[in-house]
Amino acid sequence: WMSRYILHRVCEDFGVKATLDPKPVPGDWNGAGAHCNYSTKKMREEGGMKVINEAIEELSKHHQEHIKLYDPKSGQDNKRRLTGAHETAHIDEFRHGVADRGASIRIPRPVALVGKGYLEDRRPSSNCDPYLVTEALVRSTILKDWKR
Repeated sequence: WMSRYILHRVCEDFGVKATLDPKPVPGDWNGAGAHCNYSTKKMREEGGMKVINEAIEELSKHHQEHIKLYDPKSGQDNKRRLTGAHETAHIDEFRHGVADRGASIRIPRPVALVGKGYLEDRRPSSNCDPYLVTEALVRSTILKDWKR
């Protein structure tokens, strides 16, 4: 939150406005997301790909709940951005893949090659609450107690 405050204060000093809106200008473009690179210790260890795939399976079970948390308007902002075009998965579809920039969850190619590392959740909007995104990831993949 502090970085957002600093951004707005600097803009104020220069007489400009900043927006965190994921698609401030309507049109045929992808908008802005707050992609979240996420890992646990087990994901970064040998055999981590298995743990990454298990986490993705857990995330898939709660896709719609996550979408509601991933922007401050319960998914309405992301509806404009997650259209299924321009390197985004459609808001109603959960997809994952290696080096797939059109997936909900992307596994970077280097991670797949070494068999351990992290995943990238491409669903959060640029105006998301990062604490809610972290909560969704942790509760879904580590605690496995998704109740909201």
